[in-house]
Amino acid sequence: MAEVTYYSKEGLEKLKEELQYLKTEGRAKIAKAIAEARDKGDLSENAEYDAAKEAQGLHEAKIAKLEESLANARIIDESTLDTSKVLALSIVKLKNVKNGAVMTYQLVSETEADLKAGKISVKSPIAQGLLGKSIGDKAQIQVPAGQVELEILDISR
Repeated sequence: MAEVTYYSKEGLEKLKEELQYLKTEGRAKIAKAIAEARDKGDLSENAEYDAAKEAQGLHEAKIAKLEESLANARIIDESTLDTSKVLALSIVKLKNVKNGAVMTYQLVSETEADLKAGKISVKSPIAQGLLGKSIGDKAQIQVPAGQVELEILDISR
C-alpha cells in the first residue's frame, strides 16, 4: 500500500503541472528523439536509438511515480492547523544551542523540499526530531555531522 503524502495547495498544483508537462511535451520530445534515431539506419548497432529507448523507459517510470504520488496526495488546510506544536507545513524558527545560530525552516513534503527556500522534508532527520514539539522545547537530533541540539523559538504557518 502506498504512503499518503501531505501537500500544500501550491505544492500539489506544481506536481500536477509537472505531470501534465511530462505526459505531453516530454513524451513528444522522446518520441521525436526515437524517430530521429530510427531514421539513421540499422537498429541493432544504433547506440542513439538504444539511448532514446532507455530515456523513454526512465521518463515513463517518472510519470508512473508522479501518478502514484498524486493518487495518494492529501491537501492540508493550513488555516486549521494547531500552531502550538510542530506539524507538517509548520514554519519553525530554531536556535542551535551549541553555536547560537538561528534558522527558520518550513516542514513540507519530500517533493516540495528546497533547502535554499528554507523548506525541508518532513522525512528529514531534523523534521523528524521536531515533529510534535512545542515552543521552548529542545530536541537532540542526529544529523550526518553528529548530534545537534535545537531549541524551538517560534512556530507559525
